[in-house]
Order: sequence, then structure tokens, then C-alpha cells
Amino acid sequence: MATRTGPSVSDVHEARRRLEGVARVTPVYSSETFSLRSGREVWLKAENLQRTGAFKVRGAVNKLATLSDAERVAGVVAASAGNHGQAVAWAAREAGVRARIFVPQDAPMAKVEACRNYGAETVMSGVRFEDALAAAGAYVEESGATFVHPFEDPVVIAGQGTIGVELAEQVPDARTVVIPVGGGGLAAGISLALRSLKPDVRLVGVQAGKSGYTIADGIFVKKPGELTMSMLDDLLDEMVHVSDEEISQAIVLLLERAKLVVEGAGAVGVAALLAEKVAGEGPIVVVLSGGNIDPTLLISVMRHGLTTAGRFLVVRTRLADRPGELIKLLELIAEERVNVVSVEHHREGLHLSVAETEVELTLATRDREHCAELLATLEERGYAVERVS
Repeated sequence: MATRTGPSVSDVHEARRRLEGVARVTPVYSSETFSLRSGREVWLKAENLQRTGAFKVRGAVNKLATLSDAERVAGVVAASAGNHGQAVAWAAREAGVRARIFVPQDAPMAKVEACRNYGAETVMSGVRFEDALAAAGAYVEESGATFVHPFEDPVVIAGQGTIGVELAEQVPDARTVVIPVGGGGLAAGISLALRSLKPDVRLVGVQAGKSGYTIADGIFVKKPGELTMSMLDDLLDEMVHVSDEEISQAIVLLLERAKLVVEGAGAVGVAALLAEKVAGEGPIVVVLSGGNIDPTLLISVMRHGLTTAGRFLVVRTRLADRPGELIKLLELIAEERVNVVSVEHHREGLHLSVAETEVELTLATRDREHCAELLATLEERGYAVERVS
């Protein structure tokens, strides 16, 4: 199903003509926050604002535009952790072509439902992307449909490469471009275009999930493709890795400071930048490849990020089990200008006396210093406080 011949730069420019008026020319935003933190001018390429919420629509539209009449009648098939499936489903709907999408069983439901809403038949198969890929391959063999590979296809890669052409026009003085790497199609396409248009630009790929599961599900593949990696070996200056903790912090900052909702895979470039893993000087462009983060994951990431930043505080303490003790504690917390998010009573426990109750409080604070001030005040007033997080 994969070819070993990569696209040419002219293929990228042809793709751009096909995508005109279909795929969005996504904006780039300067970021004072990230510029101050990194000590260099930072620009964000907002592919999270692309149709279907990710860059994948570029490659999908380009692929479907090149189908023969017979291939259009037979329909298309894709395997995807989510974003590629949405893109193929949307592109097929726009082109009037039937689509069947195979996704892993644990793919984010927001992405699965989007595939269905775009009119594609969506089949959940296997645990990992590779399982869905195998199921899609078997279906292609029996049905004769055209397989649209998420990254091992030169036509798809050329579509993704249109981002590189846009970047060369939008940020002509960029010295470094940072690109997420999963299967490698995005990085291969962008790098191919930029090496032609801006030969001196430094190209850095960012991977996640080095040790297993990652919240960057959009780039959680066993390994990049053979075709894409052969291209990236020649085109990239460097490949770096980021942790889920670093990705989580990037998601929180992008939402709070840049007002951009970005999924884990889309945030890896910012994560690498903030973790000081991207060398070089001068203006830097970070590609935010997608924004389709599952809402439940976003809630978890935000709570975790706020906790690590000292904005959420969870503490336990003991009170005498009699009327008025809890209100005294809450009034003291209110005096410190701390908001109470939740209160839990525990009256049973091996270490609690019959006259005691344990209280667990989730509190919203301004910062780490505010947390420390509150804890000191509670201890001064005689409360034995255990910090949970």
C-alpha cells in the first residue's frame, strides 16, 4: 500500500493549486509570551484552525483530487487515530466519494464522531494504529477501494507540504521551523518545500511517546514510515523528544496565553521550545498541527497544569467532629482570598478518632507563593495540614 518514491517540489506546488479555495491558508501568530520565555521571536502556525481541525485535510484533498473515475466509484479507505480519518471523511464528502475509516478502539471519541458526522462509515478495529492499518489493508484487498495512507503516500505528503510554501511567504525571515513527527508525512512535506524555498532554514522534528503511551495521540505510531523517514533523514537538521509533562504544560500555556486550543500532537513543538530542546537563534516558527483534543483529556490536562503551576491546591486536615468547625476553617481560607472548589468529609479511617473528621479541600489559588502563604497561615492557626497536590 505504500510507495517508495517521494514527491517533488513541483508536486507540492501542484497540490497548492488544487487546494486553493478548499483548504484554508492558516494564520501565523506572533507570541509575546513564548518569545519572552525562549529569548527569541516566536511565531505559531495555527493548523489547529484548519478545516476538520488539523493539517491532514491538505493531504486528503490532494489525494482525492487525483483519483480516476474508476477509483472514485470504488470509494476510499483510511486508517487513522483520528485526524487523518476526519480529513479523508470530509474530503470524500466534498468530492462525492464513499469513504470507510478504520480507527483504533481507544481513539478519542471526539475524532471518531467527527468521522461519522462527515458521512464516512467508521469501523473501530484493534488497539493501536497499526491494527487499524492492517484491517484497512484487508478491506482494500477484498473491496478494490483506494487506500489513502496517512503518511506513506507521495500525493498526501505533497499536500502537507503546502504548509511549507505558506510559511516561506508568511514568515520569510524565519531561521528555525519546528514540526511534529508521528508518521512523518507532515514533516516530510514541509521540509521538502522549505529546503527548496529557504535552504538555510533550520528544520527540527519533534516526537513524543518514546517510552509508550502519550497524550499526543495524533503522533502515537509505532514508528514513522519508511518513505517519510528516508526523506526526513536527508531533510531534518535534528529530531528531539518531549515528555507528556512537557506537552501538558504547553497545552495549558497555549490555551491561557495564546487563546488557542491545541491537542497533544499539535503542542509538541511548543513543548520542545519551552524545554529548551530547540537550538539556534533568530525567529522561530512552531507548527501547531491540530486542535482536536478530547474534552475529557483537556479537562485533565488543565487541572494538572494548574496544579503544577500552583493554581490548584489539594490539602487534608482534621477537625473536631462538632458543629461550626468546618465553617471556621472555610472562613479562614476565605480571608486569604482563596476559592474553595470542593470539600470532602471522611469520618471513617484507621487513624481517625471517634471525635474527629478528616476534610479534603480542593482550592483555587493565584500562584505557588499564594499556596505557601495559605499553608503557613493554616499551620499558625493550629491546623495540621497534609498537602496532597
